[in-house]
Order: sequence, then C-alpha cells, then structure tokens
Amino acid sequence: MSVYYTLCFLSAAAMLIAFVNSKIGKMQTTIAITAGSMMLSLLILIAGQNDWFQLTEIASNTVASINFEDFLLKGILGFLLFAGGLGIKLPNLKDQKWEITVLALAATLFSTFFIGFVLYWFCQLIGIQFDLVYCLLFGALISPTDPIAVLAIVKKLDAPKRISTQIEGESLFNDGFGLVIFVTIFTIAFGTEAPTVGSVTMLFAQEALGGIAYGFVLGLVFHYLISATDDHSMELLLTIGIPTAGYAFAEVLHVSGPLAMVVSGIMIGNWTRFIGFSKESEDHLDHFWELVDEFLNGVLFLLIGMSMLLFEFHKEDWILMAFSIPLVLASRYLSVFLSYIGFKRYRKYNPWSVKILTWGGLRGGLALAMALSIPSGIWVIQDKLIDVKEIILVMTYSVVVFSILVQGSTITPMIEKAKLAQKEMDSESSTAEQES
Repeated sequence: MSVYYTLCFLSAAAMLIAFVNSKIGKMQTTIAITAGSMMLSLLILIAGQNDWFQLTEIASNTVASINFEDFLLKGILGFLLFAGGLGIKLPNLKDQKWEITVLALAATLFSTFFIGFVLYWFCQLIGIQFDLVYCLLFGALISPTDPIAVLAIVKKLDAPKRISTQIEGESLFNDGFGLVIFVTIFTIAFGTEAPTVGSVTMLFAQEALGGIAYGFVLGLVFHYLISATDDHSMELLLTIGIPTAGYAFAEVLHVSGPLAMVVSGIMIGNWTRFIGFSKESEDHLDHFWELVDEFLNGVLFLLIGMSMLLFEFHKEDWILMAFSIPLVLASRYLSVFLSYIGFKRYRKYNPWSVKILTWGGLRGGLALAMALSIPSGIWVIQDKLIDVKEIILVMTYSVVVFSILVQGSTITPMIEKAKLAQKEMDSESSTAEQES
C-alpha cells in the first residue's frame, strides 16, 4: 500500500473516531482520537500475542511506512503553526510580550538543562551509562510546549484572556526556539566537527533571528499579493502558499521555518485580515483554516496513538518512562514558578496562572518527531540492543501520552476556577476605580 493510500485510510479512521466521539463520548476531539488509536494499537498487540488474529506485523509496517519526522517537521507543521498564528490577537500579544518572551526563551532553556542534569544523575544512580549530551538532547526536545496539542485542547476552553494569551503565545514561539535549541545540541552530539561557542551562537542566531526576519518578509510579500486581487478564492489560495512554498524555502535558507510561520501567520491574521482581504474572504478566512487545522490534527493525533506499535519496551525503558513524567512536570513547574517571581513584581496575575501554565504545558507530535530524528545504533546497553534513540523515544512517548490524555482531559476544572477568580479580580478592580 502506498503512503498516500495509508494516509487516506488513517484520515478516514480519525474522522470516524471523531464522529463516534461527538455522538457518544463528548471528549475533546484530539484526546478522543489519541485514546481511540492507542486502544486499537493495544488490541492489535494483545491479539497478536494470544494468536487471536495476526495484524501486528501488518499494522506496524503500515505505521512505519510513514516517515513521522518528515510528515510533521517537513510537512504539516507549517500549516498547523500558520493556522495558530492567524488566531493570535496582536493587542493581547503586545500586552503579554515580556511574559511570552521569558517563558519561550529563559524558561525553555532552564527546563532543558534542569531535565538534562537530573536525568543524567538518575541514570548514573541506576547504572545506565547515558551521556550528559544525550540527556540534554532529551531536555531540549521535551521542554517546549507543543503548539499543536496546546491550541487543539486548551484554546477551546475559553481561559481568562491573559492566561490564554500566555499559553498560546508561549507554545507558538517556544516551539520555534525549542527546535533551534534541539538542532544546536543535536549538532554538538552528532556533528563531525568540534563545536565552539562562536559556532553554536551563530547557528542559534541564524536559525532563530533568521526565521523571524524571513517570516516578516514572507508575510509582507503575501500581504501585497493578497491586497492586489479582489478574487475571493485567489485570496484564500494565496494563504496556502505561505506554509507550503514559504515553509520549504526556509529550509533552503537554513532558517527556522516554524518561527517564520508564526510571524507570517500573525501578520496575515492581524494586518492583512482587515486591509488586504475582501469582506467575503475576511469572513471565511478563519473557517477555512480551522477546517485545515482540524483535519491535519486528526491525522497527527491518530499517528501519535498508533506509534505504540513501533516500540519494543525493555525493563530499563519502563523505569525511565516512569521517571520522565514527574521530571518533566517538575521542570515545567519550576520554570514557570521562577518566571512568575519576576512577573509579579510588575503586575497582578490570576492566582491560577502558574498551575494552569504548568498543567496546560502539553507535549505532542513535535517532540516525537524530534526524537525520531535521532540516529540509531549508538548503543547504551548493547547486549539488549538498547540504543540512545530507543531510550529518548520511549521517554518522549510516555510524556506525550500522559500530557494529552491525563493533563489535557483534567485541565478544565482549573480553568473554570481561574474564570471565577478572574471575575472576582475584575470586580475588585472595578470597585477600587469607583472609590477612587
């Protein structure tokens, strides 16, 4: 079966799960698709082990036929990030610019090194010789919150404006910065030349600053192209050019495509939307991209659930999987808590902010795609054929699944409490203004 036909059948399966859930389960769609595909994968594995029916090899080969890394990092990621950028309101972003900058940069760097050093200590404690650079590599790929998972689950819960803006803005920008940090450590770990401070700084600057500058130019070019036509269909078709040719050209320039998509998406959504599009296109822009976003998200989260078929779990894997979940949660809490110590010196925040940003810092397919890009054959425990890629991959998978299924499905009560707290804060603020 060709990759195209495989994706067609997976798309149909994702839509079927979503439809059944809308009639019976009423869960958030991405959670339902991930849970449904994991249950299907588990059924296939159990059936194969008990000789009920043999689908394990067929299903595994089918999932393996799709290069998850290319499918996400070089395929649909541009569409999903551009769609996310379109939905960001620039005035809200300006109001939270320093908070988002600190969370996207400083908090991500802190989390990367915290996870890396604690994981290295734990591996030494249990007798697994896992080098520090590989521990830092895991920290780099798992620290950024995944905008795909965050926007798909948290955005629709209507959290208080400042919390919502921080979650959305941070996830969109730290996704791009996280990829840059990952590429930098990846180059140190697997590059042929010895890294220097200068070369690492140049690589980071080229990817991050180059991606932002390229995204601005790309958004500007397409703004004028869209403004030059009054054809409703052509205006919407032109927006597709940004996450397709625009994203591919970023790789040619060796700059961050994800950051470019976020910047150009914000420009089109906040500038072109009001002065470039015709009235008809302006009304249909969000509906068009929401449809694209929902469809691609469905396929992606189905693949996340079915990725279970690709793994062989050893005892050491289970130990590290169990340790990685609380480790990542602890690093997330500390990075947000320390950031808010500084934030609170200048502004009053919703008392639920730190808890929601911690529990709502979801991980998703992006982390898995980065883990899958790690080369195989660098042995950690050779007699059991356990290599660096397997350890990082199973730890990443455990965090991603926990984050989507557990965190994603239990964050609603926190957001409801935050809404009540926000109403009280607004009421107190209004009373104080009247008294003054």
